Amino acid sequence: MAEQTDGKPHLLEVNDLKMHFPITRGFFRSRVIGYVKAVDGVSFYIGEGETLGLVGESGCGKTTTGRLVLRAYDPTGGQVWFKDRQLGRVNVATLDRQQLCQLRQNMQLIFQDPYSSLNPRMTLLEIVGEPLYVNKVAQGSELKDRVAELLKVVGLRPEYMTRYPHAFSGGQRQRIGVARALALNPQLIVCDEPVSALDVSVQAQILNLLQDLQQEFGLTYLFISHDLSVVEHISNRVAVMYVGKLVEHAPTDELFLNPKHPYTEALLSAVPKPDPRIRTEPIVLEGEVADPAHPPTGCYFHPRCRFCMEPCKTETPLLREIAPDHFVSCHRADELTLIGVSESAVTSSAS
Repeated sequence: MAEQTDGKPHLLEVNDLKMHFPITRGFFRSRVIGYVKAVDGVSFYIGEGETLGLVGESGCGKTTTGRLVLRAYDPTGGQVWFKDRQLGRVNVATLDRQQLCQLRQNMQLIFQDPYSSLNPRMTLLEIVGEPLYVNKVAQGSELKDRVAELLKVVGLRPEYMTRYPHAFSGGQRQRIGVARALALNPQLIVCDEPVSALDVSVQAQILNLLQDLQQEFGLTYLFISHDLSVVEHISNRVAVMYVGKLVEHAPTDELFLNPKHPYTEALLSAVPKPDPRIRTEPIVLEGEVADPAHPPTGCYFHPRCRFCMEPCKTETPLLREIAPDHFVSCHRADELTLIGVSESAVTSSAS
């Protein structure tokens, strides 16, 4: 990937990341007959203090990519370079167990479901304080003071720390999850669809909270979502995934106003427009999403693409830079004129 245009150092660099899950058969499941290519050669970077939105349809590999970044899965191939404040620049994919435990203090996760991600048998003091206790950062009265401080930071009252998760609403539970992620003062937080299970009004509160925390603590986010309206609101740059591959990667305004991949254009056509005077017809893609266990030859999107030509069916397009910091994986990206979201709609949505 190219260097950032704003001059900020890269906190995270992902190069040719792959995760192929084996398909097994036989009585003991010992015979491998194929692989599900959940993530297949993904490359991107995130600068310090910025947010990268990772979007795509369900099953495209977004969450798997986030878990690979955190080393919840051991990748099949590729590199995950992270600039850790203690270890320096390290390849997360090759760290031993001791180094990984140290690294994970600086890489945290906010889960999608605020109901199942909190242990119902633990109080807020135990939930938020667990990372501090396990990593021997604080205990006793110091731990209580730190938990009280974290609850105030996310907009909850410190006296709530003796209560259990069932006493809180979905939005409050997600604030508890955010407080837990902040406990160790991380550098990078992977947000795995953190607002998709919440009401729209509560979504806005959590998004604003995440932005305020980013400004206050200098946080960096990998924000995973299927909702382009949410991603537009919070992200500095956006990466679009389709069947385990990145098809486009660009600054947010550039991608929304000037998409270069037909799949990105189709996604943007479905985004609700805040201005009723703006009327656009959604682009309906023909056919089904490709099977990651048996992907088509050439471009994975070609069976559904209205601009498909013969080379698209046989030659795999590379992710290439066609404009400053604008990467696209399409043979015809230079010649196509695609429809994005109008500038007035982007401005109205952002406000």
